[in-house]
Amino acid sequence: MSHDAVPAWGNPTAAAPRPFRWKRLVLLLVALVTVAAMAIGALLYWLWTDAKVSTVGKAPFDNALAIPPLAEPTVEKDGTRVFDLRMQAGETEFRDGVRTPTWGFNGSYLGPTLRAKRGEKVRVRVSNTLDEPSTVHWHGMHLPARMDGGPHQMVAPGATWTPHWKVDQPAATLWYHPHPHGRTEDHVRRGLAGLFLLDDDTSGRLPLPRRYGVDDLPVVVQDVRFDGSRLAGDRGLMQNVGFLGDRTMVNGTLRPYRKVQDELMRLRLLNASTARTYAFGFADERDFALIGTDGGLLQQPARMDRIQLSPGERAEIVVRMKPGERVMLRSFPQRNYGDRGQRRFNGGDDTFDVLELRAAERLRPSPELPGTLVAAPELPDGEQAVKARHFDLKRSGINGRAMDMGRIDETVTRGTTEVWTIRNTDGMPHNFHVHDVQFRVMEVNGKTPPPELRGRKDTVFVPHGVTMKLALRFTGPADPDVPYMYHCHLLYHEDEGMMGQFVVVEKGRPAGSPPDHEGHGGHGDPDSPGRHSSHADQDDHGSHGGHRSHSTHPGHGDHGKEPAPAGQAHGHEAG
Repeated sequence: MSHDAVPAWGNPTAAAPRPFRWKRLVLLLVALVTVAAMAIGALLYWLWTDAKVSTVGKAPFDNALAIPPLAEPTVEKDGTRVFDLRMQAGETEFRDGVRTPTWGFNGSYLGPTLRAKRGEKVRVRVSNTLDEPSTVHWHGMHLPARMDGGPHQMVAPGATWTPHWKVDQPAATLWYHPHPHGRTEDHVRRGLAGLFLLDDDTSGRLPLPRRYGVDDLPVVVQDVRFDGSRLAGDRGLMQNVGFLGDRTMVNGTLRPYRKVQDELMRLRLLNASTARTYAFGFADERDFALIGTDGGLLQQPARMDRIQLSPGERAEIVVRMKPGERVMLRSFPQRNYGDRGQRRFNGGDDTFDVLELRAAERLRPSPELPGTLVAAPELPDGEQAVKARHFDLKRSGINGRAMDMGRIDETVTRGTTEVWTIRNTDGMPHNFHVHDVQFRVMEVNGKTPPPELRGRKDTVFVPHGVTMKLALRFTGPADPDVPYMYHCHLLYHEDEGMMGQFVVVEKGRPAGSPPDHEGHGGHGDPDSPGRHSSHADQDDHGSHGGHRSHSTHPGHGDHGKEPAPAGQAHGHEAG
């Protein structure tokens, strides 16, 4: 055997390299992608199904509806009606045995209903006993800019602000609420809101339901969600309109009912929610008569079975009742929210039972509604406009600019009419509110507006893809330094910067400069908008006094009992 010869077993043949397992890797990747897709699909399905809210038939309506009391003003020798409003913190028992921290005017939650007549002088002493500054804006009221209660009229803790003006507009359902820049949503959600009703001779002669709290009901609608004992304020995933609650309440009452004794019931609907839009109607699809919008009565009643109200909008409706029946006021799904995703995640698919009306076995007869309510709704004519402006609504700002307290965005001339074109191409719902004026809706996407948009309006819902033309007349008084606001009244959007400022000036005069608030302290004198106030400025309203830390809201702690008559305390602690 050759020395070079080696047994076969001593030098085995080298093993061939194993082929790369591409097929196994592909299968593994496919499995991972499939699992991820299934997880994402399950998450999206959960988000989609969980986003839809309905309270229909979920709980009995067993709480008697609270009726906000009518404020009792003092009347001075010259006829001026003087009201007192105190912003205060407290607790409210919305649910049995659960005390929820809240804010209110003259009580723990919401505020009294103020009432005045056209031609009267009004003065309101607004005191702030909260631990942070706030304002009180008179939503829908025609009044000087210094009295408007916007973000330039902040009231510091411990201070008092006393705006005064002459009522110079038709009978209407208005309201009041805070307007601090960047904090409006939070302050309204906590409970700072109330109605301000205006009367006039024309409406006084009409055979309309007019007994407050009897056949003329205030219906302040809010959506809420509870986080333990507290009112929640967080936004859900993909909720880009702002906070949306999972239930509603009326006048601070959960699951409310109201016993009625009259054939015709007038409901003054106010959407006081911060972001949710409602489509009100009745569960049995009965129709009703729309008799008034934001700023007053329509020329004629309009029959319909739905009325859509976005935040800040009001409507007066009259519904006919039959003896012994029960009927539910309901908010129905809406189809004008944009695409399916916007509808689902921003409340357009939601349904709420809102207020149950319980008719007595025998009802007092009511006169038929008149065919004509007012000769004309006192609205400007766009044909007389001297200027046109355009406003592009984006969540990032109006016309591409976020709100700046020190910048005047628009300057209008006193006594003139303008046409404003409002456009929403933002992919989500918005609305548009203008301070001081009631405007005419001239067109909606180039067409004649529906009946619910033909009356006096100060706030309009502007869904994605909608363009509106508005006619506005600015009758003063002129003030080049103190601006009014225009903004989206979805309050989360407003707080983010969807707001601008305009001043009214005399012909040929320039705009001035907004006051420097140095952190927005309180103003004791509304005629000096840049001056801070202290306790020394409060000698005209007396001491603040203490307020109780807890109040039991009516219809919650004493189920089944009717609330106090109109004008009496109804569970709000006076303090």
